[in-house]
Order: sequence, then structure tokens, then C-alpha cells
Amino acid sequence: MHSVQHSASSAEDNMFEAWWAKQGEWVEEPNVRRGGESGVQRIHDDNGNLLYAKRQTGHIHRSWLHPFGRLTVLRERDALTGASQAGVNVPKIVYCATSGERGLLVTAALEGYQTIEDWYAGGGREKYGEELHSQLLQTVGVNIARLNRARWQHGCIYAKHVFVYVEGKGASAKAHAALLDLEKCRQRLTSKQAALHDMKQLRRHSNWSAVDWKILKDAYEQEFGRTLSELPD
Repeated sequence: MHSVQHSASSAEDNMFEAWWAKQGEWVEEPNVRRGGESGVQRIHDDNGNLLYAKRQTGHIHRSWLHPFGRLTVLRERDALTGASQAGVNVPKIVYCATSGERGLLVTAALEGYQTIEDWYAGGGREKYGEELHSQLLQTVGVNIARLNRARWQHGCIYAKHVFVYVEGKGASAKAHAALLDLEKCRQRLTSKQAALHDMKQLRRHSNWSAVDWKILKDAYEQEFGRTLSELPD
């Protein structure tokens, strides 16, 4: 089984076991699918920093590149790396490796971020006003466009996978966005394929008004570099 480490030294084995032994509360209880189990825990490193650990046993993804299968944490690691290189704001990888049928992907917590659903529910739009809200929609569009422009398709982009954070107060407030849960992310042959899939899916699973969606879509298309007439209004 492939891993971030390219040799199976005892030091690397010991490091994997040390990370595997770190336990915390379950954010996503282990679910059984793909022939194995996968779940996410909140854990802390030795300095007390909050991390998220996706731990898997036999949770296999198969593709034409990997016909015999590989643990899905490696697929997500590749997507996080590719997205970051494309300028997308995604969680930083702290550690990723496999050992036999076990896989572990540890990422740093996005401090201060919350789902855009929770931001709305908490009165964020009313608190910060329409100008900041427009900025927030634009930065969401820009991040998705950067992902798709690099031919990466998120594959499961609902509002709950879009995280936002507002830095500062008043006129100096600035909106930030990040994308999470890239487990189903894959590269398409063309950027347009990735774009149409993700943007149509996001529109179906969102409650934005036509005016709000246009703000997001306009920012998306500007960053993407072309107008896509097939995108929904």
C-alpha cells in the first residue's frame, strides 16, 4: 500500500502508531462502506493545537489509475495538495500515511471558520451587512473557480462543505472562504467538466436568491477566466 512515506522504516512505523494512538471525540462516527470503516475525530497535537484526524480501515477507492484500490485518505491527500497548489483555501495537511489496511489523514483546524449555513443561521448577514455579504459570496466563487480551473472537481459540494470566516469589524471586516471534505474530489479531463458538475450541484443544494447567486457566479466566471452559458441562473 502506498503512503506519504516511501520506505517502511521502523521510525516511520513508530510515527504512524503514535499518531494512530491519539484519540479524541468523534466528529463523524465511523461509517461502514467501501469495504471498510472511516470516521473523523477531533484530536490535539503535543502543543494543544486542534486537529482533525480521519482514520480508516480497509476504506478502499478503485480507479483506472489504481485498479487494485487504495485507501481513500490518499485520494483526499492528493486533492488537498492539488487544491492548495491551485490557490484554494483548504485545510493544511499535518500528517498522512498508511499502514497495511489502516490509513490516517490529519489536518489542521480552520480556526474561526464555520459552515456558511451556520454563518447565516447565526445572523451573519444581518450583522455585517450586504457589502460584506457580497464580498463573502465573491470569495466563495473565487475558491471554487480556482479548484475547477485546475480541473479538480469537488464532487460533493453542498453548502455544508463551504466554510467562511469574517476577520475584523465594521468597515475593515474581510470575508474568507474555504472548502472542506475533498474525499470525493478528482481531476477531470477538462476544467469545464469540473466547473459544470460542481456549480450545478452547488446551485441545486443552496438557498441563495437569484441576485445572490449571480454575485457568486460572476466572481466565479471572472476567476475561472471564461463565461459558461450552461451554468444555472
